[in-house]
Amino acid sequence: MATQTHFDPQPIILEGKIVRLEPLTLEHAAGVLAAGASESIWTFFAVPAPTNLAEAQKWIESRLADHAAGQRLPFAVICLSDGKFAGSTGYAAVSRPNRTLDLASWYGLDYQRTGVNTECKYLLLKHAFEELGALRVGLNVDTENTRSRRAVERIGGVQEGILRKHRIRRDGTRRDSVIFSFINDDWPQAKRNLERLMSR
Repeated sequence: MATQTHFDPQPIILEGKIVRLEPLTLEHAAGVLAAGASESIWTFFAVPAPTNLAEAQKWIESRLADHAAGQRLPFAVICLSDGKFAGSTGYAAVSRPNRTLDLASWYGLDYQRTGVNTECKYLLLKHAFEELGALRVGLNVDTENTRSRRAVERIGGVQEGILRKHRIRRDGTRRDSVIFSFINDDWPQAKRNLERLMSR
């Protein structure tokens, strides 16, 4: 477990057995457009699916602007078996003074239910707790997003509560958010659970 006192997430490459996480850049725009073409992927996001390269670039630029402001560390997810862009994941809501951050991600339809998400979460959590010395890693999920809720529960996320009327969705309806987290005390057991899931 990391013991350093300097908590400062910076771009890095993280590689597992099925994915490589590399810093997101504008060079990934074509991949974002291809993998993110289905509107179903973006149902619970604040923006719709990109329909052209310019929109894909704009989405990346917004992630990079958050990174420049110190709030986010976005990654491109590259599938090692085919070399293609599989989606995007990374750290969000980074709070250096409090040593906390959130996880945020989406994956193309071809890479959902394939083990990609599980390994991405493992790589990000492992880096956060063992290298960065994070105290808490959170995940915020729309209460209506039952698939993501089940996925977070499956990997050991602890439900802390529900934020009512947390956000306004694209269609104007009010979103309640389920708040999950891992804390550094949870990590040894969560790590074993994730490694067991990945070994199946």
